[in-house]
Amino acid sequence: MEFPASIIEVMPRGDLAFSVRFSRPDSFMFLPGQFIFITIGTGTAALTRHLSISSSPSDSFLEVTKGMTGHPFAEALRALKAGDEIVVRGPLGSFTFRGDFNKVAFIAGGIGLTPLWSMIRYATDMLYNSDITLLYSAKTEREILFRERMTEIAEANLHLSIVITLTEPAPGWAGHTGRINRGMIENEIPDWRERVFFTSGPPAMVDAIVAILREMDLPEDLIRSEYFTGY
Repeated sequence: MEFPASIIEVMPRGDLAFSVRFSRPDSFMFLPGQFIFITIGTGTAALTRHLSISSSPSDSFLEVTKGMTGHPFAEALRALKAGDEIVVRGPLGSFTFRGDFNKVAFIAGGIGLTPLWSMIRYATDMLYNSDITLLYSAKTEREILFRERMTEIAEANLHLSIVITLTEPAPGWAGHTGRINRGMIENEIPDWRERVFFTSGPPAMVDAIVAILREMDLPEDLIRSEYFTGY
């Protein structure tokens, strides 16, 4: 499906990311975790890239979240103002979760949280009973995506546990530090053998997590992954 959309708002997400919220046609349906193509501009000046949808299918709007990478598309996206028009095509992708499993583990790094956030939001809004544990890695406390909503969502969803680790923590950070490793997975998800794993983020991080899960002898059909190559 392809359609024009009007920008509602552009908002910061931590220090190095931002979200763009835009109109959603009543006929546009998607699954949490899917992505869309966005075109900014027209003719030879048009820029098109794909982005995961970070809003929930239960929202009346659409939202994507992007890192401030300095890429021409990222800068054009961040420069949009309320009322500007873009073209959207999609949805696409099979990295999705709709309460299909009783227990899941989400492992994300950086901007790779976006499709999992859509899944978490939707599971919370739809009152799914699926037990969800999110392990999320960010560089610094100020780079944690959606932090302003995490406490609210965790309080609304008693089946959700959120664990954050920082690779470059400032003094005073009381949470986990360092990259997500086997020990952290086993300690924070002691029933990991009973879960389906979804992991998304930079390719090196995703490859490392998938390798760990294979080392733990988790069956391949219980591992779902998505790369965020960055631009």
